[in-house]
Amino acid sequence: MSAPQPARSGPGRPRDPQLDEQLLAATQELLVSEGYQATTIAAVARRAGVVTTSIYRRWPSRRALIEDAIFALEEFNHPAPSGDLRADLLAWTRLFLFASAHPAARSAIPGLLSEYHDDHDSYRRLLDRGELPTREALGELLTGAADLGQAASDCDADALFELLRGATLFRALTHGDHDADAFCAQIADALVAVASTPAGQRMRPNQ
Repeated sequence: MSAPQPARSGPGRPRDPQLDEQLLAATQELLVSEGYQATTIAAVARRAGVVTTSIYRRWPSRRALIEDAIFALEEFNHPAPSGDLRADLLAWTRLFLFASAHPAARSAIPGLLSEYHDDHDSYRRLLDRGELPTREALGELLTGAADLGQAASDCDADALFELLRGATLFRALTHGDHDADAFCAQIADALVAVASTPAGQRMRPNQ
C-alpha cells in the first residue's frame, strides 16, 4: 500500500474529524473480526453507532471506505534520508512491511486486489493518489545516495520500488510480521546491492 490522503468529501454538513476516525476504526475492527466480505456499510454503521447516511456523506462506496481505513494504518511519512543508504532502505522496508502486515490490511488487500482486476480506472486512481508520491520520494532518496557515491547514478528507482513493494507485500500476506527484523535486513541488503550496481554490470535475462 501507499500514502494516505484525507477521506473523500461528500455533500451535507461540515465534516467531523472525530467521527471520521470513529468510522475508520470501526471498519478496521470489522475487517479483523469478520473479514473483507462482511465489512459492509451497514455493518460499519452498526459498529460505530451511526446511521448509514453518515457514512455515505463521507465515502461514496464500501470499497472507498475500506481503502481509506487501510491507508489510515500507514504512518506514511516517508523516512527522511540519513546519509546512510542501507539504513534508509531498511527504514523503507520496515515501513512497507508493517503497513501491509497489520491484520486489517491482511484482511482487506486480497479482496481489494480482486476487485481492482475488473476495475482498472479505480486502480489507476489509487496508484495516482498514493503510489506516485511514494515513488518520487524513493527516487529522491536514490538520487541523493548517488551524489554521495552510495548508489549507481543510473539506478532505476521504479524497479527498486517494485522489488520493495512486491517483496514486502507478499511477505506480509503470507507471514505477517513474523521474524520481521531478519526479513527486513535481508531485503535492505538486496536493495542496496541493486541500487549500487551500474546498469552495465547487471545480469540480463539471457545471461
